[in-house]
Amino acid sequence: MSIYVNKNTRVITQGITGKTGQFHTEKCIEYANGKNCFVAGVNPKKAGEKIFGVPIFANVSDAARQTGATASVIYVPPSGAAAAIWEAVQADLDLVICITEGIPIKDMLEVRAKMKAKEAAGGKRTLLLGPNCPGIIAPDEIKIGIMPGHIHKKGRVGVVSRSGTLTYEAVAQLTELGIGQSSAVGIGGDPINGLKHVDVMRAFNDDPDTDAVIMIGEIGGPDEADAARWCKAHMKKPVVGFIAGVTAPPGKRMGHAGALISGGADTADAKLAIMEECGFKVTRNPSEMGRLLKSLL
Repeated sequence: MSIYVNKNTRVITQGITGKTGQFHTEKCIEYANGKNCFVAGVNPKKAGEKIFGVPIFANVSDAARQTGATASVIYVPPSGAAAAIWEAVQADLDLVICITEGIPIKDMLEVRAKMKAKEAAGGKRTLLLGPNCPGIIAPDEIKIGIMPGHIHKKGRVGVVSRSGTLTYEAVAQLTELGIGQSSAVGIGGDPINGLKHVDVMRAFNDDPDTDAVIMIGEIGGPDEADAARWCKAHMKKPVVGFIAGVTAPPGKRMGHAGALISGGADTADAKLAIMEECGFKVTRNPSEMGRLLKSLL
């Protein structure tokens, strides 16, 4: 089993006809069970057409109703991406994965407020992964996003990360050591996002087919510390922890919009110390993640 998605998940691509959407949807269709998983695209101007054999609909609600899709992936440009998230939430999908980078924070604040209001009024809760994330993969079953499929191997170790590149790095190290992955989840580096480390760690803890987890964070924000404290109280599985940005000077913004440190408990050193206190095996060297995990199995 994997978390959030599996070979039976049916997916809509929002922005399927754009250059990025086309490129990555084709790669996802070619991976594992992708041909059966990717069932619809959305473009109001091209409804009724097909691309890669996938029918295009005018909106997400039509696509979901006619194909039974329960998830969507978004490659819509930044100016329209928050509206695309909200359209998917209004269609009552289970999961929305937003790959788009550079969405204005104001737009994300608005869409998050609307999502909370919908839930508070008794509406269905839709999980959001991202934005500015690489997506999610259940090796040998389904890949939704931009990660390279060939480095993954099916197995029993979970990977969760704010950094796309470091997700791939951890996965490649595990695969090289002959250790497969149950799921790899990139939660994205934006300050206003959906699923947090703690949500994914909870899912891995509940997953009978995950035996151990690599959790990768970055400087900035409280998310990794919150997840570590939750793990100390609840996690039944060994965890390897790594934080990117040990050498970042205070007040420095590092790549991701959310990776801005104020010099307090959101530095790499502070986060690594909390993770260690909470029972994680931590490393300051990203090339050691796989070997450290292997030593815990």
